[in-house]
Amino acid sequence: MIVQCNVRVVYVGMVMAVAFTRYGKLYYLDPGEHSPRVGDKVLVPTDDGPEVAECVWAPQWVSEDVGGLPVCEGPATEQHLERDERNRQRKAEVKVVARRLIREHELPMKIVGVDYVDTRDDVDQLVTIYFSAPHRVDFRDLVRDLARTLRARIDLRQLGARDEARVQGGIGPCGRDTCCSTFLTDFEPVSVRMAKDQDLPLNPLKISGACGRLMCCLKYEHPLYQDFKRSVPTAGCDVETDDGVSGTVIGYNVPAETVYVRDRETGRGVACPKASVCGSRQAYEGAVAQGMRRTPDVDDADEETP
Repeated sequence: MIVQCNVRVVYVGMVMAVAFTRYGKLYYLDPGEHSPRVGDKVLVPTDDGPEVAECVWAPQWVSEDVGGLPVCEGPATEQHLERDERNRQRKAEVKVVARRLIREHELPMKIVGVDYVDTRDDVDQLVTIYFSAPHRVDFRDLVRDLARTLRARIDLRQLGARDEARVQGGIGPCGRDTCCSTFLTDFEPVSVRMAKDQDLPLNPLKISGACGRLMCCLKYEHPLYQDFKRSVPTAGCDVETDDGVSGTVIGYNVPAETVYVRDRETGRGVACPKASVCGSRQAYEGAVAQGMRRTPDVDDADEETP
């Protein structure tokens, strides 16, 4: 018998997404009265006035409350596009000048990014320069030379390793764009315990991201591994499957929800669905008593890496 269920989805708002740079971080907007298509240039409200961004996700209805998002100010005109191009050229010029003056002052600094918006007010031009350094740097003389050369107010900001990777972007060990430069909004603490729970080798080259710190994906994938291991027998336990396979658990494939069992008769490893694997209660309690399996209420409080 087939039971047909009609589920009504109520759409409560529209959302669009834009990016200031190609393949850059996405920012979500309320399209308001406008209906831009993918690839169109639109105006995004910022603290320094409207800036040009590219629409990468056309407006569509969503079923969640999205109140409070900035409202798109409409399509970019030729005047806005020309100003955006001038800003890009100005940023490139600032980078060249800043790198030259850093070499002259012999400072251990690396320019990461430049933020500049043309307000057409020559008296109050602000240039923000982001840099990284191994330690705190006395850049007072550098700021004076930059202000005199660029004829603008200078704001120098030092970034940490994670923020540097976010601004510069790059390719992660998985072969995709780094999470921090695409969709992550905040950096959450990551611990070595998370790598252990995911059965990853504790080799810094294997579990570190482009920033040299522990990969952010260890954090948001960790609950999946915790829930999986709570619901299956631990490695080394004797189990039986619905297919008649009897043996010992030797490993897991958490994304595929698969348990690897070494068949007691043939000695071969067999991949079995999680739902078909069950172990005896005596084996489970014995594994807990021997410390081979953690109880669900144990809270591992390893030191976290910011």
